[in-house]
Amino acid sequence: MRRCFTIGFVLWLAATIVLRFTGQYVLRPANPAAFVALLIASFPLMALIARRICADAALPREQWPTGGIYLVTPTLVLDTFGSAFFPLLYPNIPPQAAGLFGGWMLWCCAGALLGVNSAQR
Repeated sequence: MRRCFTIGFVLWLAATIVLRFTGQYVLRPANPAAFVALLIASFPLMALIARRICADAALPREQWPTGGIYLVTPTLVLDTFGSAFFPLLYPNIPPQAAGLFGGWMLWCCAGALLGVNSAQR
């Protein structure tokens, strides 16, 4: 489980750095269609990534749900602060995108958790 948590933290850190510099191209509150497309792409992608991480961590399938929780915990905890201090952390993204950001993070975590819980046992 420690490996899932560590990978989750590394993924959170990498994504945070990428958004810090390119987030203005990803989160555009003036373009709802782009946000919906982002959600449609993110959910299954996160489900597949979470399954792959649990498989690569050599977790037995019955432990994948727990591994998924450890995997998404860094995002759920740390992006709480990312949403609260959004303009400070992401000055390149319009401040009104903070809600989109928070929703997107929850959406990604839901995809990951559903992915590890719906894997065939």
